[in-house]
Amino acid sequence: MLIRPSTMDDLAAVDALLARTYPKLLKADYPPSVLVTALPIISRARPELLVCGTYYVAEDNGAILGAGGWTRDAKDRNLGHIRHVVSDDRALRRGVGRALMEHCFAVARSAGVIRMECWATRTAVPFYKAVGFETIGPIDVTLAGGIVFPSIKMMRDL
Repeated sequence: MLIRPSTMDDLAAVDALLARTYPKLLKADYPPSVLVTALPIISRARPELLVCGTYYVAEDNGAILGAGGWTRDAKDRNLGHIRHVVSDDRALRRGVGRALMEHCFAVARSAGVIRMECWATRTAVPFYKAVGFETIGPIDVTLAGGIVFPSIKMMRDL
């Protein structure tokens, strides 16, 4: 598996991955009333992340099996934020998400970041715990249009 920085050329593939995977994985942990408003927003690739330099795709034989990255906090240079992580639902438990996270941790550490924050979906909490994050507590993430998406704030030292 190859982990590489994403580019705008990856937009369609990451869009398709998010659109196919998020509805399947999140439906067990969120009511339809939340998903009907949130999925159209969160199931789209974010162009600004694709070109930020710290957002990555995981490829295997040319197929994108995962995406995700991190950005540095604008005020606290020691803090990084995990951003828009997704693993193909057909490739779960194959180390895709872990490889992306380990890559993010290594790059962030080398850039001087000492702590990572994550706003996890309810579905992703066990995954983030497995890669070293601790639960801080519930957080309401406000999406475009004022839509509120219930999430879990998590932290990890690097």
